[in-house]
Amino acid sequence: CFIRYANCVGEENWVDSRTVYIGHKEPPPGAEAYIPQRYPDNRIVSSKYTFWNFIPKNLFEQFRRIANFYFLVIFLVQLIIDTPTSPVTSGLPLFFVITVTAIKQGYEDWLRHKADCSINECPVDVVQQGKVVRTQSHKLRVGDVVMVREDETFPCDLILLSSSRHDGTCYVTTASLDGESSHKTYYAVPDTMAFRTEQEVDSLHATIECEQPQPDLYKFVGRINIYKDKEEPVARPLGAENLLLRGATLKNTQHIYGTVAVYTGMETKMALNYQSKSQKRSAVEKSMNAFLIVYLCILISKAVINTVLKYAWQWSPDRDEPWYNHRTENERQRHVVIRAFTDFLAFMVLFNYIIPVSMYVTVEMQKFLGSYFITWDEEMFDEELGEGAQVNTSDLNEELGQVEYVFTDKTGTLTENNMEFIECCVDGNVYIPHEHEDLFFRALCLCHTVQVKEEETVDGIKRGIHQGRPTSFYISSSPDEVALVEGMKRLGYTYLRLKDNHMEILNKDDEIERFELLHVLNFDSVRRRMSVIVKSSSGEYLLFCKGADSSIFPRVVSGKVEQVKARVEQNAVEGLRTLCVAYKRLSTSEYEEACHHLTEAKLALQDREQRLAQAYDIIERDFVLLGATAVEDRLQEKAADTIESLHKAGMKVWVLTGDKMETAAATCYASKLFRRSTQILELTKKRTEEQSLHDVLFELNRTSFFFFCSRLSVDCLDFGLIIDGATLSAVLKPNQEGAAHGNYREIFLEICRNCSAVLCCRMAPLQKAQIVKLIKASKEHPITLAIGDGANDVSMILEAHVGIMGKEGRQAARNSDYAIPKFKHLKKMLLVHGHYYYIRIAELVQYFFYKNVCFIFPQFLYQFFCGFSQQPLYDTAYLTLYNISFTSLPILLYSLVEQHVTIETLKREPSLYRDIAKNSLLRWPVFLYWTCLGVFDAVIFFFGAYFLFDNTTFTSNGQMFGNWTFGTLVFTVLVFTVTLKLALDTHHWTWINHFVIWGSLLFYVIFSLLWGGIIWPFLNYQRMYYVFMQMLSSGPAWLSIILLITVSLLPDVIKKVLCRTRSEKVVSVELELRNVDT
Repeated sequence: CFIRYANCVGEENWVDSRTVYIGHKEPPPGAEAYIPQRYPDNRIVSSKYTFWNFIPKNLFEQFRRIANFYFLVIFLVQLIIDTPTSPVTSGLPLFFVITVTAIKQGYEDWLRHKADCSINECPVDVVQQGKVVRTQSHKLRVGDVVMVREDETFPCDLILLSSSRHDGTCYVTTASLDGESSHKTYYAVPDTMAFRTEQEVDSLHATIECEQPQPDLYKFVGRINIYKDKEEPVARPLGAENLLLRGATLKNTQHIYGTVAVYTGMETKMALNYQSKSQKRSAVEKSMNAFLIVYLCILISKAVINTVLKYAWQWSPDRDEPWYNHRTENERQRHVVIRAFTDFLAFMVLFNYIIPVSMYVTVEMQKFLGSYFITWDEEMFDEELGEGAQVNTSDLNEELGQVEYVFTDKTGTLTENNMEFIECCVDGNVYIPHEHEDLFFRALCLCHTVQVKEEETVDGIKRGIHQGRPTSFYISSSPDEVALVEGMKRLGYTYLRLKDNHMEILNKDDEIERFELLHVLNFDSVRRRMSVIVKSSSGEYLLFCKGADSSIFPRVVSGKVEQVKARVEQNAVEGLRTLCVAYKRLSTSEYEEACHHLTEAKLALQDREQRLAQAYDIIERDFVLLGATAVEDRLQEKAADTIESLHKAGMKVWVLTGDKMETAAATCYASKLFRRSTQILELTKKRTEEQSLHDVLFELNRTSFFFFCSRLSVDCLDFGLIIDGATLSAVLKPNQEGAAHGNYREIFLEICRNCSAVLCCRMAPLQKAQIVKLIKASKEHPITLAIGDGANDVSMILEAHVGIMGKEGRQAARNSDYAIPKFKHLKKMLLVHGHYYYIRIAELVQYFFYKNVCFIFPQFLYQFFCGFSQQPLYDTAYLTLYNISFTSLPILLYSLVEQHVTIETLKREPSLYRDIAKNSLLRWPVFLYWTCLGVFDAVIFFFGAYFLFDNTTFTSNGQMFGNWTFGTLVFTVLVFTVTLKLALDTHHWTWINHFVIWGSLLFYVIFSLLWGGIIWPFLNYQRMYYVFMQMLSSGPAWLSIILLITVSLLPDVIKKVLCRTRSEKVVSVELELRNVDT
């Protein structure tokens, strides 16, 4: 048996089905052959490593990084050939970086192991031989019959057989799966829903045929074959409404019996959705890699220059090599090419410290630790939700400071998704007594999936309490439905309950009416409507339907369409969400035909969704229009202020929504996305029906471009674009006839660039992602950010960066890089946290390259004074610890706590965000400035020490300074200069800044005293013995250190003074302009 299903891009795949034997019982004789199949156990594995493969797997992954692999090669070269420095100088920093990264990744994986164990060892109740037996979750097998109690989480994917509720339903929350926090209704198999005891469940003889595991949470195709005595098996369809997913929780149902495990372990839909998101790389990381390549070229150039100059200098036989570094006879007999290549490698080793290996681990630590500032931010904590901001990945922190386009959903993101019933329109008139009103109100009381809750508490929260007694209230997966049913209650029609498959209504005369619920044609985003077929107490069959106006009006054959349509459009302009209501009476033959279509489609194992859609299309026709409803979804607090701040910061805000144009446009005006002075350009289906798409696009392009060019003289001129989903599909369709260059994409993008805001309405989820991808792939390659709160926003969020948690659901937050409780928190996340993150990491990257140039360029210059003999200028300990200990902590702390301006200033002046746009601090001119500054300081260090000691090379006791003293002097000036430069650049001082900066300098002095003041027994030779103390005993040495540090820092001091003077002038000019305006 094979099942065919269509994937997301329209291709068809064939997968074989599986047969599940309930309770592991063989089918009766004469039935299909019993073929036992092997399935995985119920163990969940989210960890990446095991105890045995951690070291090799982790090392392999780390050495895939270019910098780590490069230093490994350098380390091996030092081991193989005779190099001027010890292998320890490269091996120890590399070992440090690899170890720190491995510990971090190992700890994270250990946490995943712990989480897996707690899940896999969770107790589960299984029905075996008529009794309930407790076992562990990981021991469950496909076919086991499981019992689940209220508030327990389903241990695997289960088919519901029976429930403690008489109607065979149960209520479930799937917040951990798709983020939907509302209660959903699931249904038991009709033939087994009456089972009440373990013995009855155990007596069931049945098999389940279903598709193989696939990750779609909302799709399931299968059927159950129930064997009764020697009769033919009874086949019943199984769909997503019968499948209880692992991770979901049973609510408001005492217990459910006889749930059959169909998918276990890593085959459950939850596990199949564990797949990792595509790796996103920040602009800073790309800049780092580009800078690294430049420095690698510089390194190779240095090695080549020194190798050539060495052989040029030694070309004369009488020069050979310095007397203290003569070659051996074997070295003399080697071929000149081999000797030159060996010397080239030796110079590569000598200068390799220009590549900052520790920069990567410092950047990782900065991102990891810095991300906690978002989660710790109390201003981004929402007391209503009881949640704060979340960071799902720290790799993109600095990208929050580079955003150019913000794409936002409307419902639940800009608005509260808290619906309030405003009005209803019956036969074109706002509610007044009318002959159709009773039918209209009954339609709204019956056409829904609302559940009635009468208990005093729900999920531990007291609700529905009136005068000390519990009263009923409504819960549903759709807040619109709750608002409509509650609105009907206020108008005198109360939906009471669903009991024994009968819906009960209390009408305005206090009489209870009962309607048998026959079929529910569920809502979907394609049809944009839902229907119910009911049977009244008089035996009349009625089909009630409600949905979007665009899906109802084309199917209406009578009713006051024009009046209702006018009212719907007026409500939409006011920003209200509208639904249209229609009905039709069914004769017995029409009802039987509808039942036939539905049953045939539901039993199909192949293309069930398509067949159901066809059946719905046949049934939902020839309606009589009853009227329309309007509910309000209020704008979130400070949403307008946030959008205004984002505009001032230079960001373009786009709203992508599935709502109709008028409703979405009203929300855009309320949120200040569109101002009253904004000139709206429409690119909609209505307009393209009047003119060709080609003409409309070129006309809008001319209009927007003309006024965009004149915007300098007309400051208030502003453009906003509105486009709908149908027109967008036409624009994005390739190879348009008559279009310039074959398609309209570039023209559309040009129009969008000239608009300050764009509204995309009637958008399908996939179209939202296409819009984001289109902007990302444009020639500017802007940084994009997408915000949404529902499952329909996930594709858009995965294309961009940020997800927001809302009332509708949290799947968006789970799939995002960041999550914030409310839209208003986006302002601080971008304008404050994003700004700080970018400034800090940009300074960190440039500073690392700068201090390594300062470190290694004196070594390059020193070769000109030692006959290119590869003699190191610094001691091995200094080479090893420079990046690890002496200069690492100050820059790490700086990159975590530095605030060049205050938080209040950043929030008050959003325009400061523009100053760092387009990766401005990591551009090539800035990189060149830092590199030249490093070369300048290095020249000061080396030649300053060289010339100052030219005539003062004696200590107080007349002893001459040696080369190690000279190198130590240069290194001391180096460490103090790069550390004090960071102190000069620090604007925000705390006690920890003082502790780390001055503590690092003190640590260097103490280490040098101990390193040169003690004879260490583990060293074969100790060339630094007493060198540091001898240097400090010299007055000229002290004077040289102070003088060289002062000269080296002079450019920074001058720059700081000039920048401060310039900023003061700018502030004074701004104040004068404000006074003039006032």
